Amino acid sequence: MAEETANNTQVAQDNEITPDGEAVQGDEMVQGEELTQGDELVQGEELAQGDDLVQGNELVVAEETTPRTGIRRRRKKSLVWEHFTIEEVAGGATRACCNLCKQTFAYSSGSKIAGTSHLKRHITLGSCPKIKNQEQRLALPSAGGTDNDGEGTAERRTKRRYRYTGYANAAFDQDRSCSYLAKMIIQHDYPLHIVQQPAFATFIESLQPRFKIVDVDTMEGEVYAVYQREKENLLQAFNTMPGRISLTIGLWTTSQTLGYVSLAGQFIDSEWKVHRRMLSFMMVSSPHSENALSEAISMCLSDWNMKDRLFTITLDNECSSHDIYSANLRDHLSNKNNLMLKGQLFVVRCYAHILNAAALDVIASIHGVIYSIRESIKFIKASSAREEKFAEIALQLEIPSTKTLCLDVTTQWNTTYLMLLAALDYKQAFTTLETCDDNYNEAPSAEDWKKVEAACTYLKLLYDSAHSIMAAANPTSNLFFHEAWKLQLELTNGTAHEDPVFSSMAKDMHERFDKYWKDCSLVLAIAVVMDPRFKMKLVEFSYSKIYGAEAAKYVKVVDDAVHELYKEYVAQPLPLTPAYVEQGEANNGPASANNSQGAPSTGDGLLDFDMYLSEIQSSQPSKSELEQYLDESLTPRIQEFDILNWWKLNTVKFPTLSKMARDILAIPMSLVSSGNSIFTAGTGSHMLDDYRSSLRPEIVEALVCAKDWLQYSSATTEAPNSTLVKAEGS
Repeated sequence: MAEETANNTQVAQDNEITPDGEAVQGDEMVQGEELTQGDELVQGEELAQGDDLVQGNELVVAEETTPRTGIRRRRKKSLVWEHFTIEEVAGGATRACCNLCKQTFAYSSGSKIAGTSHLKRHITLGSCPKIKNQEQRLALPSAGGTDNDGEGTAERRTKRRYRYTGYANAAFDQDRSCSYLAKMIIQHDYPLHIVQQPAFATFIESLQPRFKIVDVDTMEGEVYAVYQREKENLLQAFNTMPGRISLTIGLWTTSQTLGYVSLAGQFIDSEWKVHRRMLSFMMVSSPHSENALSEAISMCLSDWNMKDRLFTITLDNECSSHDIYSANLRDHLSNKNNLMLKGQLFVVRCYAHILNAAALDVIASIHGVIYSIRESIKFIKASSAREEKFAEIALQLEIPSTKTLCLDVTTQWNTTYLMLLAALDYKQAFTTLETCDDNYNEAPSAEDWKKVEAACTYLKLLYDSAHSIMAAANPTSNLFFHEAWKLQLELTNGTAHEDPVFSSMAKDMHERFDKYWKDCSLVLAIAVVMDPRFKMKLVEFSYSKIYGAEAAKYVKVVDDAVHELYKEYVAQPLPLTPAYVEQGEANNGPASANNSQGAPSTGDGLLDFDMYLSEIQSSQPSKSELEQYLDESLTPRIQEFDILNWWKLNTVKFPTLSKMARDILAIPMSLVSSGNSIFTAGTGSHMLDDYRSSLRPEIVEALVCAKDWLQYSSATTEAPNSTLVKAEGS
């Protein structure tokens, strides 16, 4: 009898009763809907095992109901059963055997079930000798090694032991983990064969032993699947794009004879936010051929369902071939696409690359002097004694400069400009150093310093212009006119400089930049006309400075182009915005009612006056949106002015003109995307590394495009949360 009472007491302890009247087996206690201990959850009459899948807010419950007792018995889906096997012993009892160390533990005796908590402790707390040995092998190389705080590995583990709560709720998904791995490879430019590296496999095994490392071919498939999903999302976004799209084109070469063409699209969405997305990275046999480039553009537009949406393309190529190149490209694409303004705005040259090309020309013209200055700085920086001596000379000469001498990075011309600028302040110190130190003989001559002064004068123009563009987070096309016309004016004036050193350098720069100005001044001017702070007024002012008495002729070219382009937009079917439709219905409703009753009457006896107004309106045609916009006073110039927000607020007022402004302001005047440095943008083609060149073309495109898209995609689903709990060591 005493034994039976003891058994009943034990069963009661192992099967706690919830307030809802259900039995919960094991050593977990549940009160209502609150989990007080362990990994199990009871909600209402639902009993969920802690090891069941939890995804988002959904709880997937696996249970069995025994009709005889009404007690729901859960299936053995706990994670511990991946490490234990149930074995039957004499008397109908069962024991759980560890698959690693073969140690057995009590599990059931008749109707009594011991639960799984003691089995979890055996696995997660390192009680299993096999797991403990495995952890020690994954620790430090030598048994006597120490960690950063000087404690041995074994000693540290006895003092600080960790366990994870919530581990049972962390559902492992092989496919999802593979997808995350593919995204990591894409976003960080890791090679696909990282999955074959032993160190990577060991690292993954230490994190999740159940993850099965895939081969390179499988990972290629995962990368391509990510690319396809992101492309589908972007296609859906393009379906709601209200305007046209402009393309930027980059040329890439490989160590082989093949090349790639990269195409990115820039557009302004319905919320008047500017976006740039990679659209294609296509292999072509001759990337510098206009036929191959035209075919690549056509295929890209067809692939993205934007054959009728192309507005402009922005290229990076040398001046000498630009005329023929762009003309042929325009002819090829105009046969397949309806180009606005007869293609006059179609081909745009990259402003950043023009700045860089002009800067490199200046640097090349004085390369000998730059070499002497570099060697001089190296000599001074070679020892602290020389630095102190140079500083002492500068102090004696009372040189007021606070600039620091530093070497440049040859691939970034802005650092060369800053190096020359600092050296120019210390030109007397360099000369003095040469007279008092026999080991130094690299001091530039007076004529050399004059060349440096001229170079710094013109490099400053390019440097300031580049910084003005980079200051804008997402520069719209209207910003570039301000920089271009000032630079054109300064270089034009520089050609007449009285000093031949200055005038010669200005002539070389002006020859290059004037070609850009002639090619792109029209699109630059139209873009600034769409800025309500300037409109045609800035064009008139700047052209009077540049062209003098002939300014009116060039202003008329811009004015005619703006009006002609507006007429083309008027001729297009214009979908009304919801706000405009609503306003139109509100305005037209009462008018229709009044018209049905004849002439409007307000009862004030001025019916003849109303008829007079009607006759005036019919005899005097109303102004177009463009004329109304140009005639209105300029918007005040404030530093925080947001041109896209201004057009968003005035879309209802100028429904057609705002559509034209949307397309124009989205034209990419530079190939350099937001967040990148203009100074590192070289001229000509980019070089694809040997690893990427060895991959199949479709995988290269998937890697390049998906990397661009993933940085804008919504946040990925958060991984299951595990809380790290520190257990006191004994």
